Amino acid sequence: MYAVVTLQDTDEVMVTPSKWLNTDKTQCHWPPFRSPEKLMEAVRDRLEPSTAGKPWDMLNIIFHAEDDTFEEAIKKQEELVKAQKDRPSTSLENQTAINPSTLLTSQSTQTFGVKRKRDDESQSLLIKDMVPWKTAKRIMERIKLKVQATQGKDNTINTIKTHILDAISKLDKDRKKATIGIFGRTGEGKSSLLNAVLGEQFLLPSGGFGACTAVIIQVEANLNDSNYIAEIEFISKEEWENEIASPDKGEDNQLTDIFKERIIALYGADAENKTLEELKRDDKYTEIDNVLTTGKTKISSSSPSEFVGCVSHYVEHNLANSGGCYWPLVKCVTIKIPNCYELLEHIVLVDIPGTGDCNKIRDDLWKTKIRECSAVWIVSDIKRAVTDRDPWGILEHCIEDLGPGGECKHINFICTKTDDIKPAEYLRSTKLTEAQIPGYGLDARTKCILHRNDLAKKAIEQKLKNSKSEESKERFIIDVFTVSSTAYFDENSHLEPSETEIPKLMEILINLNKSINQKLNRDYINEAKGVLSLIQSVQLDKDKNMIKVIEDLQKNIEKELKVLDGHFGALYQNLSRCLSKGVEESVRWSVNTTHDMLLSVRPKNNCGFHKIFRAMCVRGGFYWPRNWNEPLDLNKFLTKHMYDNINKEFVLMFPVDDNDKTVKSMQDKLDKFSIIQSFSPTSPMLHAIQIVIKSQETKLKASLSRVIVEKKKEIYSSVQTTIRRQMAPGYKTAAEETGDGAMQRMEKVIIKTIEQLNHKMFNEGKVKALEAFNELKLHVMTTLESELKRSMERLLSQTSKITLLDVSREIQEMEELFNQ
Repeated sequence: MYAVVTLQDTDEVMVTPSKWLNTDKTQCHWPPFRSPEKLMEAVRDRLEPSTAGKPWDMLNIIFHAEDDTFEEAIKKQEELVKAQKDRPSTSLENQTAINPSTLLTSQSTQTFGVKRKRDDESQSLLIKDMVPWKTAKRIMERIKLKVQATQGKDNTINTIKTHILDAISKLDKDRKKATIGIFGRTGEGKSSLLNAVLGEQFLLPSGGFGACTAVIIQVEANLNDSNYIAEIEFISKEEWENEIASPDKGEDNQLTDIFKERIIALYGADAENKTLEELKRDDKYTEIDNVLTTGKTKISSSSPSEFVGCVSHYVEHNLANSGGCYWPLVKCVTIKIPNCYELLEHIVLVDIPGTGDCNKIRDDLWKTKIRECSAVWIVSDIKRAVTDRDPWGILEHCIEDLGPGGECKHINFICTKTDDIKPAEYLRSTKLTEAQIPGYGLDARTKCILHRNDLAKKAIEQKLKNSKSEESKERFIIDVFTVSSTAYFDENSHLEPSETEIPKLMEILINLNKSINQKLNRDYINEAKGVLSLIQSVQLDKDKNMIKVIEDLQKNIEKELKVLDGHFGALYQNLSRCLSKGVEESVRWSVNTTHDMLLSVRPKNNCGFHKIFRAMCVRGGFYWPRNWNEPLDLNKFLTKHMYDNINKEFVLMFPVDDNDKTVKSMQDKLDKFSIIQSFSPTSPMLHAIQIVIKSQETKLKASLSRVIVEKKKEIYSSVQTTIRRQMAPGYKTAAEETGDGAMQRMEKVIIKTIEQLNHKMFNEGKVKALEAFNELKLHVMTTLESELKRSMERLLSQTSKITLLDVSREIQEMEELFNQ
């Protein structure tokens, strides 16, 4: 009911609140009524005695934090002021005196870092974008109260009321956030990069040998209060007991380094020499058992330093003090940060583990997260960015899961630690003279940093152009950034904030957040307009003309669904043709493909490869060795010809970017579906009906678009899933081979399995993919038919001349908001 507002320069508001919140007398609580009785009266009667005849929601004011009561508003203000005082000061905060009353200007107010100054223009634009949605929401809250207050003995009235209240409640629904995946191995500066972008220098573990990269860390905004929150999800007790009972062992039956690392992290330095029974008698075993039994735990604190100290036990590996580090038990950590509204309101940043230290449980989560990413940041130390195989291996390996198998639109290649440079050493390594570095004599270090940044960008862009996956990468927009997280926080750095390029990455998040906000605003207002039109249609006479219009629309459903079925059928035939060709080539070349793969990854001296090959078989055809740039994935190699044949057509059917839609895309066909062929109503009745139906169509299409994106991942991955399932017995048999010559026998088992299953498994992969496509097609068409028919049945069931509410004014207001 209460809100904090900023009164714009205007003559519209002719009211003097009894208490201003700032010295400029622009901010106050709204409405300016202290007593609950007066407030309720004003809300109920839309009291507007001093606003030049305009309703509150049409005034030239900016609404900020909303609260149910005046007391809650005051309490929230005091909490925000206290939280700001408790936070460690930065030099930016020391330079700029903060008026506590201005903390309520926006819930998104924050300090990004020492170098970052508030972008008042982007903040005002964000608030401006929110105004239509806030106004629409208040209109619908007001209508909800009026509908609830409507009295009626007629069952029809009660049915309509229930339906309308349900429709209003569904306007506020959880939306899937955009996911940005951060890739890079340990020591490349991922965590420092995220800390800089978020303006929290020590929030995520970074640097040194203490950092652990086995845990997937998600970072999002805390939109509810000013606390730092961590939600920690553990693997199951059964999964851990299986892992500790049957640990990873090498050919000589010794525990692998990865398993030793986990045991030492949990139990201490001497744990690797203990048996399972001895570990069970250890005091820490009970603690671990308790942790696993809880399944999840939550940490919340208003103090960043206290928060980081608590979370570190679950995400860091402390070699100096081993034992009591719980990261081997952790599946995923979600960190929620306050005061980052404009950066992360609709975005999740996922710090995805580096290579070689994921267990089987986290491997599956790793793959799932890749497919969810709408953008990816690949992070590498600038000294190794061009030559290091690791980031390029990640890019090559994940390209299909990101593109046709996922929803990635954008890849950013980020070079870190750009300020780590010695001018004399740089000149020697590049064989340059001081004269060849512009401005070297003025500030040698800064000029060398900028010179190297420019060279790195050009070299990476050239390597991307020459990459063997250039054809695949055409699906993505790829940008290169050169950043320095340390210099961004260092107030004595010679680099300007813009030269660290941290603000550029912030701007990416702000713009993405803003675009999502705009879409959500449009969707909400459009759906709200449909609900209002449904209410308005209740007031109109149900005559023969109305019945005929709805009957015609019902006929249009059948007609348009038939057209849509034809379009989807053509897409099915194209996919079937490509899959059939893939099956033919796979049957012919799969054995050779396997031989070529093994030859390409086998070390020249063959040293230790049998351990890696066995580990791959134990894990069902996928294993990522700690010191390898990319995983050994036999299932992926076996499906190579299938995917080579479908990728081009699949990208056309399911583009990840709306701007790439063509006549071959399923989304394009869905967008063109409409049972209203022309929008030119000749009466209020027709106008109301068309708005209701059009709104329902728009809502359904938005929901089905999300289904298409998710289902296409299943269609794409079904080929590899089938191959992995069919090959499972062969992998199991191969893994059981031991002793002299085991490597040769393992290879023979795998090759024999492929030869025996050749026709069956590839054809089944094709069938599963087509079945998944048909399921999607059926779901889209059934949903459109059932939901649209249900909407029209509701319109027809309404009794003639029922009076509920006159919302013609609200419909007009909503149309004006939509136009904004």
